[in-house]
Amino acid sequence: MQTSGHTALSLMACAAAVALSACGQENRFIAPPPPKVTVQLPVQQTVTPYLEATGNTASINNIKLVARVQGYVQEIKYQDGQAVKKGTPLFVIEPQPYKVQLEQAQAAEEGAKATLVNAEAEFTRQQELQAKDVSTQANLDKARANRDTARANVLQAQANTQNAEITLGYTTVSAPFDGVVTARKVSIGELVGGNQPSELATIVQINPIWVWFNLSERDVQRIRATMAERGVTVAELINKVPVEVGLQTETGYPHQGLLDYTSPEVNQSTGTLQVRGAFENAKFGLLPGYFVRVRVPLRPEPALLIPAVAVGSDQAGRYLLTVNADNVVEQRRVQLGQVVGEMQVVESGLKPDERVVVSGILDAVPGQKVDPQLQTPKSAAADPAAPK
Repeated sequence: MQTSGHTALSLMACAAAVALSACGQENRFIAPPPPKVTVQLPVQQTVTPYLEATGNTASINNIKLVARVQGYVQEIKYQDGQAVKKGTPLFVIEPQPYKVQLEQAQAAEEGAKATLVNAEAEFTRQQELQAKDVSTQANLDKARANRDTARANVLQAQANTQNAEITLGYTTVSAPFDGVVTARKVSIGELVGGNQPSELATIVQINPIWVWFNLSERDVQRIRATMAERGVTVAELINKVPVEVGLQTETGYPHQGLLDYTSPEVNQSTGTLQVRGAFENAKFGLLPGYFVRVRVPLRPEPALLIPAVAVGSDQAGRYLLTVNADNVVEQRRVQLGQVVGEMQVVESGLKPDERVVVSGILDAVPGQKVDPQLQTPKSAAADPAAPK
């Protein structure tokens, strides 16, 4: 019994010693490892910069068809909204009265020509008689005057005939160019013309079509500086610089045209330069009055690109998170350019050898260390305007 009690006391003593020994150890904090983030180097690629703007489509020609002679509408030879070719008859205003006027003018012209023949014969006869001293000088002078009057009458009669032909031509109103004719504004049998021209309809040329847009003063200066470096004049750019257009419901810029006009002056009130592009529009994909997106490609140049998801923004502007040689996160203010696919052009603020955080951005805190995992960058989408 004594041995058992002694043993129990020994065990208790040992346990107390162990407990006291444990209480005497210091508490140590083991810091967690730096968070892992994915980084990549900027992609170096030739990119075509673009000037982007918004614009409006407009018809090249848009005129009102009017009645230039008075009469009743005899025929309407088109369907409302029909596309027609130049010279297609559209309206016929009763031509019969004007045909009669033409015939009268032609008859008067023939009479004047007959009178001229007789006057010339008489003048010739008087010349012969005068040469033989059979007739007087007065008779010769009179014959000459009659001949000259007859010649003038022929010219007047010919002018009257031409005028009657022109007037008769006005009885048929034809398309002055290829275009689409709007709904008619008159009916068959309606009296038109008179003191004031009567509007019959409107014809609109849709192919080709214009796109008007404005460039900022900064963009204009940028272009002029580039032109000066390359020794190019504005006249040399006309009908050579491509212009791309997309509708609000379209992806990208599927409509291709050429620059065909630039204003010679900047609008002082808006600080912009008015520019125009011409587009083939055979399928009428563009209609006058559309609001469109416009871009003009410039000279391809090397650029740095990073994934668009790496870009952050705050009140001070856009920034990227980079990892330095000590694996410490740094914030870099950058100036951004255009978007190429899923990549963003960085115009300034970033070097080609800097590692940019592209994943795990929430764990990347400026001034703190991270465990960077370098990934191979993906090339941006192919630039269609870049040289092959």
